[in-house]
Amino acid sequence: MSKIDHPLTNLRGVVFDVDGVLSPSLIPMSEDGVPTRMANLKDGYALQFAVKCGLKIAIISGANTESLRTRYGALGIHDIFLGSAQKLPILYKWMEDNDLKPEEVAYVGDDIPDIPPMQSVGLAVAPADAAVEVKQIARYITSSCGGYGVARELLEQILRAKGQWMKDTKAFGW
Repeated sequence: MSKIDHPLTNLRGVVFDVDGVLSPSLIPMSEDGVPTRMANLKDGYALQFAVKCGLKIAIISGANTESLRTRYGALGIHDIFLGSAQKLPILYKWMEDNDLKPEEVAYVGDDIPDIPPMQSVGLAVAPADAAVEVKQIARYITSSCGGYGVARELLEQILRAKGQWMKDTKAFGW
């Protein structure tokens, strides 16, 4: 039984922000001032497995670091939109390109720029440490803080609801 009050079996797409969602809000800086992001391995497993199970996964982030494209591309995610100052038009275009209705999409965000896209989908999700304004509009708040298993928590519940979590041998590999 899911902790999420939404028909998870109807979800066909999930969109993730990066900073504060897939990586912690606290980002180390290199000596030359370039942010260095962390990635959660359990999130990585769930992301690549969700792709294998047929969920449409997208990344929409204001960050514009090639390492993000490399990391998430290696997990099988093709829809990676970086340097996104305005996320809503990108979300709408992605939904149109993938023939997704708003009620078939979840959006996971943690801060003010994520509010418009969160208000435009069926399931708005926020990490436990999201901004207060974001948590006020979220239909589900994860028990995990950003960067510490947010994607795993959400995707596992979706795939369990669909009967796909650990269903066959493709669950036991990368």
